[in-house]
Amino acid sequence: MKTILYVEDNDMNRKIVRDLLKRTSYQVIEAFDGEAGVALALEKRPGLILMDIQLPKISGMEAMRRLRADAATANTPIIAITSFALSGDEQKAKEAGATAYLAKPYSPFDLLNLIRKLLPEA
Repeated sequence: MKTILYVEDNDMNRKIVRDLLKRTSYQVIEAFDGEAGVALALEKRPGLILMDIQLPKISGMEAMRRLRADAATANTPIIAITSFALSGDEQKAKEAGATAYLAKPYSPFDLLNLIRKLLPEA
């Protein structure tokens, strides 16, 4: 079973993604802030990370930079997700280490297709 780490501080957003992925072969683990997300990624080594940008403690941008700096997670696909999509944000996210970028609101099916593209189901 392939594991996805979802780093998101909003309970409703986590529930939507959890419900979406429970019908797949992916296992979802969750973190509520950037620091916990980095720690969990380094401990569990997920196959893919969904990273909100606006997070408590450290931002998703900083969390991605830390993950890219560690050999254990340097090549893990990261999908940056944000509700504050401004001009240039996608470029900043990619510079911080995002593999892909998704602005809220998004179609759950678009998210699932992107996940499957970056981390094919077994």
